[in-house]
Amino acid sequence: MTDHPASFLDLLEADDRHELEARAGHRRFKVGSTLMHEGGPGAEVVVILEGRVKVAVATAEGREIVLGFCGPGELIGDLAVIDRRSRSGTAEAMEPVEALAISAAEFRAMIERRPGFATALLRNLAGRFRDAERRRVEFAAAQTLGRVGARLVELADRHGEPVDDGIAITLPISQEELAGWTGSSREAVAKALHMLRELGCIRTERRRITVLDEDGLREQAA
Repeated sequence: MTDHPASFLDLLEADDRHELEARAGHRRFKVGSTLMHEGGPGAEVVVILEGRVKVAVATAEGREIVLGFCGPGELIGDLAVIDRRSRSGTAEAMEPVEALAISAAEFRAMIERRPGFATALLRNLAGRFRDAERRRVEFAAAQTLGRVGARLVELADRHGEPVDDGIAITLPISQEELAGWTGSSREAVAKALHMLRELGCIRTERRRITVLDEDGLREQAA
């Protein structure tokens, strides 16, 4: 398994979590709904309870660059609240999402008032930055096949479900989103997926990928 950062909620002590839940409001978002917009003000922080969210930015040419996918227990929008700058990306619900939303003022007050809360946030941020650094190294060192393989390994680790013949990736990701996440063209990603199918590493269906040979996929990712 790849070592991924623990979610924010997993790092919180019980009393800090109870305090967060008491001060936050519950929100629900439909598939395709926007939780926050790139360039918008950092007015609140969202903690995902159920469902998964895509975070992306748009280039000047209008192309979508996927920064990542967030699931239960993860924070969205905390950086803009901490540094009081605008949102760095747009967050969109890929599934029905249930979340906690806490205002910027309340979030900053909890950081100042509750040391355990602040420590959990720092640990979470450190894990996310380490994860981002690992991806930058992979991006610089690998060709499209390796980058696609690495992202599929990550998806299998974080969003995989055992099935009879392998691991089904439950995140409904499209080829366009995979291309935006790997910094590749859609055509290059399609060729990489075709090669991985030919090698017997994966099976693809519409918005569904099943890992058939995990060791083989990891070898391609390496």
